Amino acid sequence: MHILAIETSCDDTSIATFDTGNLVQLITRNQHKYHRPHHGIVPEVASRQHGSHIHRLIDECLDKSQWNWSTIDAIAVTYGPGLEGALLVGLTTAKTLAYTLSRPLIPVNHLHGHVYSAFMDTLPPFPFVALLVSGGHCLLARFTDYFKCSLLGQTRDDAVGEAFDKVARLLGLRYPGGPEIDALAKTGDSTRVHLPKGLHQKGLDFSYSGLKSAVFRCLKSDPPPPAADVAASFQKAACDSLIDKALPACLDTGTPDLVVCGGVSANSYLRTALLEQGTAKGIQVHTAPLAYCTDNAAMIGRAAHFMQLANYSISTPITATPNLTL
Repeated sequence: MHILAIETSCDDTSIATFDTGNLVQLITRNQHKYHRPHHGIVPEVASRQHGSHIHRLIDECLDKSQWNWSTIDAIAVTYGPGLEGALLVGLTTAKTLAYTLSRPLIPVNHLHGHVYSAFMDTLPPFPFVALLVSGGHCLLARFTDYFKCSLLGQTRDDAVGEAFDKVARLLGLRYPGGPEIDALAKTGDSTRVHLPKGLHQKGLDFSYSGLKSAVFRCLKSDPPPPAADVAASFQKAACDSLIDKALPACLDTGTPDLVVCGGVSANSYLRTALLEQGTAKGIQVHTAPLAYCTDNAAMIGRAAHFMQLANYSISTPITATPNLTL
């Protein structure tokens, strides 16, 4: 099956083509330069940027794939969660194409896309625990089949990616903050600044409001510690709190495989520490290639392929669903 995949849930306009589950072409356009002055995403700006470029990107992706409109067998699109206006741009475009071409529409949960970004070339090993960490989500879920899962834990306040962005702003770094902190932390000493790791009680929930407040107070001290040391200490505290929940989630449920996905899974400290500690505990850690950690249409197309394999479909009316869950 030849699938055209569309992703516009936040600030990345992304188009991909798939042939029998294999990626043919991926084109992604980010909007960082438009949101950077605001230190975060402006929903209206994101929607307008999607609308201004989505048709050109589709044409470009088809051209590079050496496809024409008749090549397409189905159209996959993110319908949630995300920014409502941004979702509407992609969903309206996909619905229009599906109607015009008389092709089926495959609505994809953005979170499923992230989970299966770790399996672009292989089949997932069930069961597995997924640690999904991004700017809008921070959760642990156990999957027993492609689209059957149970929630194990989630953030009680901010998503970890949001915490990275806010701390980056406190440090005077550019948006998006994750890569900036990752780079700066490499020049710092994570032992020089003591920061809390979040929730200490039993359970698998997360919390980042206290960590953010601790960084704020730390930077108000006179004199403040070097920014590189603060970045390294924050990164370690934030990522260690994820590791301290994810590995026990696998061990306590007797699940030997851990999938780490979402934009924050690109963090070099998190990837290295999870792999080392997971291996030591007999847990196989699966991470997406760096190119597929942030929002992209490749993960949407791959999830759509798995939906076909599992004979899974959405029975409710397909509308933009900003608060969609697993």
